[in-house]
This record gives sequence, structure tokens and C-alpha cells, in this order.
Amino acid sequence: MMAEPLFQTHPVASPLDGQQLAKLCKNTLPGQNDGQLLAKIQALIPDCPVRLARTGSEWYRLGGIVDMHGKRIASDLVEWTERTFIECGKDLQTLIDHTREQQLIATRQTGNTLYFVIQTGRKAEDFIQVDIDKIREMSDRLLVSNTCPPDDLEEFIDPLSPEYVDTFGIGTARYAYRRKTDVPVFMGEINKYHPDQHPVQRFMDDWNRSSAQQKALLSDDWIVRPFRNTGRFGEQQINVEIINTQPKNLPQLEDLRGQKGVQLHNLLTRFDRQAGYPFAWFFYMLKNKWIPPQCGVAVFNDISGDFSYLPERDAAVLKDWIQSPYGV
Repeated sequence: MMAEPLFQTHPVASPLDGQQLAKLCKNTLPGQNDGQLLAKIQALIPDCPVRLARTGSEWYRLGGIVDMHGKRIASDLVEWTERTFIECGKDLQTLIDHTREQQLIATRQTGNTLYFVIQTGRKAEDFIQVDIDKIREMSDRLLVSNTCPPDDLEEFIDPLSPEYVDTFGIGTARYAYRRKTDVPVFMGEINKYHPDQHPVQRFMDDWNRSSAQQKALLSDDWIVRPFRNTGRFGEQQINVEIINTQPKNLPQLEDLRGQKGVQLHNLLTRFDRQAGYPFAWFFYMLKNKWIPPQCGVAVFNDISGDFSYLPERDAAVLKDWIQSPYGV
């Protein structure tokens, strides 16, 4: 009897939806690690392996409002400020007096974004990415400083000279669902708005026809970051960039002047070995991370002459890049 493949031949349709994931996050308390959350996501889609691909760096944003005893007054400082300003007859001094009388404290949220990957197939784009924030809320400052009151509503919300208070935690840490990206579907939408091939789509296509695809999963080393940007005529456009996830100790090959032939091949082989898959140097070069574009030119010059150390499939990818360079 033949063993069942790790992945189905055709990518599976995602049974996950945002409401389901938001509820899961709400009902799961963070522990010492995120294993419980991962297990619950895995239970939702048992036929596909799930893993935590990356924990983002810590971020900070405005929080809510509590009183001097830590009792919650509002979860959203901006919404409370704008609403209460109207209730105060749009008089800033009345709002300031009310705030001081109540001895209110502004909080801050700090957290990290967790990037989970659900692998649905072997092709570069065959994964679903789930982004979840892990949030902690702390006391930050007096909502209105006793020594430097705000001059306008903007400074009330985010003062230039805040009067900080002793830090204490507000409630417990929590998870908050941010977004789900079904990568094949999302890239299909991206391609509708980019008449020329989007660099991230070309990155994935090059991966699929290179030797990297035969040995590794793209999502083991790379994930996507959807975002919006403004077009030439002020319209909102969806866009995407590709992010490297692995904090590997890779050699930096920034200065390749004079390197060619066997010496250059040995440097790239060492890089690929430490990255964990063949032709890794090419994809890191596209991101301009550790490998400069001059490396691709040097390798092409080698294989166009007396050396043939690249497999045919990788040589074809490199040749296309030389004819039409791009980066991500």
C-alpha cells in the first residue's frame, strides 16, 4: 500500500473564516508560549499542518482609559475622547476639568503579531496565513497632565509632554484576530490590479520552477504582508510584500569583487547549505538581504563561460532575471 502524501494533490479550500478565528482568539488565554493557540487552530483544519512561522517585533499603540484604581472606563481612548468632547459641548476646558476631576489614566497596548502558516500544498503559494496579535495593556500616563494641559484635541489624545504614572497591568494578556490571507486567492486579486506581473507573484513563480521548490516549502522561509497604498490618482490599492522569517546566521556576501568560478560557487553553496535549501542565494538576492544583485550578474557571467555549476532549471530562472531584473 502506498503511503498517503503529506499534502493533497490540489490545495484544499479553507474552511476557516474570520468570525471563527476571532472567537477562538477571544476564548484562548495566552500562556507561557502559544502552543495552546496553535493546537486550537490545528483542530479547525486537521488535514493540513499548522505552525507558527514568525513572531513579529514588539509594537505600541494607544489603549483605553481607566481610573486611579484600574477600573475600566473605556477600551478606546480616541473614541471616548471624541464622544466625551461632544458631550462637553465641544469645549476643551470642560473636557480637561472633567478628566482631572475623575483622575483618569490613559493606557497603552504593547504586543507582538504572531504569523501562523497553514500548509495546503507544495507550491510556493499553497498556504493560508493567519495573523493574530498578542496584546498586553498597561497604565501609561495621566489622561491630562497637571503641569502641561493640551492645547487641542489632537494633543489631548497623544500629548507631546505626557505625565507618566507608575506602571501596572490592566487585566490579562489576550489574543486578537487580525487577518487571514488565503495566499492563492489573494495573489489572484493582486494580479487583477497589476497589469505587469507583480514582483511577489514572479518570486513565487520563480520558486516553483527552481530547485528550491523540490527541497523546501516557501513558507518555511518566507511569508506575505498585505498592505494598502495610494495610487497616482489618490485611489487605494491592495499590495503585498514578501518577508523573510528565519533569524538564521547566514554569511553576508556583500563584497564579491573579483569572485568567480569555483571560489564563487563555494561561497554560494555554503550560503545555500546554511539557508537549508538549494538556490537560496537567488531569493535572498531578490530581497537584497545578505546577497547583492551583483552576485546574480557574476554567476551568470560564470555559467555563460567555462562554468556550469547551476542546474538547468536554476540557470533558466537566473537568465530570465538578467534579461528582466526585479526585486521584492
